[in-house]
Amino acid sequence: MNIAAAKEIAPGERRVGLMPQGVEKLVRLGAHVHLAEGYGIPVDLDDESYRDAGAEMHPNVPEMLSATDCLVTVQKPPDDRLGLLRAGSITVGFLDPFRNIGLVGALASKDISSLCMELIPRTSYAQKMDALSSQASLAGYAAVIKAADRIDKLFPMMTTPAGTISPARVFVIGVGVAGLQAIATAKRLGARVEAYDTRPVVEEQVQSLGAKFVKIDVGETGQTEQGYAKELTAEQLEAQRQQMARHVGNADVVITTAQIFGRPAPRIVSAEMVAGMRPGSVAVDLAASTGGNIEGSVADQEVMIGGVRVIGLANLPSEVAKDASQMYTNNVVNLIEHAWDEDQKTLRLDPEDDVLASCLLTYHGEIRDERIRALVEAES
Repeated sequence: MNIAAAKEIAPGERRVGLMPQGVEKLVRLGAHVHLAEGYGIPVDLDDESYRDAGAEMHPNVPEMLSATDCLVTVQKPPDDRLGLLRAGSITVGFLDPFRNIGLVGALASKDISSLCMELIPRTSYAQKMDALSSQASLAGYAAVIKAADRIDKLFPMMTTPAGTISPARVFVIGVGVAGLQAIATAKRLGARVEAYDTRPVVEEQVQSLGAKFVKIDVGETGQTEQGYAKELTAEQLEAQRQQMARHVGNADVVITTAQIFGRPAPRIVSAEMVAGMRPGSVAVDLAASTGGNIEGSVADQEVMIGGVRVIGLANLPSEVAKDASQMYTNNVVNLIEHAWDEDQKTLRLDPEDDVLASCLLTYHGEIRDERIRALVEAES
């Protein structure tokens, strides 16, 4: 089986889908790995590193893709590359299917099967394939580092002969994977950290990291079967904003992480709340690419709102591209290994398999996810 990858072309994307260690594992499985020349440049790896791992490097990307059986990407494959793939081939990567309806329709119409990394189930067994979680963890880390770089004060308390500097106050909204890593990173830097989530069940996790859990009464809340926070009603969101305003106003850094897969991000921090922050404060919106948790945030931009710097970088994992690529590679290779047929030395896509049943988005010309199929049919 020919597994291929070419450099990502999305603006600002520095991650790669396959690192040399992953190539070695695929070759040991019996796959032939083909990569575009210069593939590792974004993460400071030369072609020789990949050749040593067993990959064949190609100067002609279209020729390489036209012969591939499985294309590994980080972000969705561009239209021109998708057009080169043969019917019956497979793509593996982030597809953002709810916002790329045309892409999903094209995959189905061309009879290209797709393993959508966003749809990996959140089960104990599938943790090693869960790229959303691995990248979210890095986003939480990078958000704190970015805030520490932009704010005009120190994170830790410091006692000097000239006086004592108080620690920065960090308020993290949303205690999922990204939020937990943001809390841990801010604490390691010496900040005083508060955190809030609609799920009371995460209070213990927040406290275990040395942070204070903020309790806000918005009525009945909970989490989905896969561990995500349930969407709040408009009334609950307003009650949440009113009670949260004081904590936002007291913070030097606010980090928001609330996203709902397939829907616009909930608006949590209003313009009035931003106005209540001290000049020089920093807010980092990890949901900027899906509409933003912070009113006024702009995807892939830093904007000043009344003296508050609002950072809306949509691809924070790319800020630590080498480690992000390694983690993503492990997720992808584990998924391929899970579906690998050792006898035939190829991927065997069994739609009845517990993992593949969730992430196999298109298969034999059909869109298997009912929600996305309905959206595609509505646009056709």
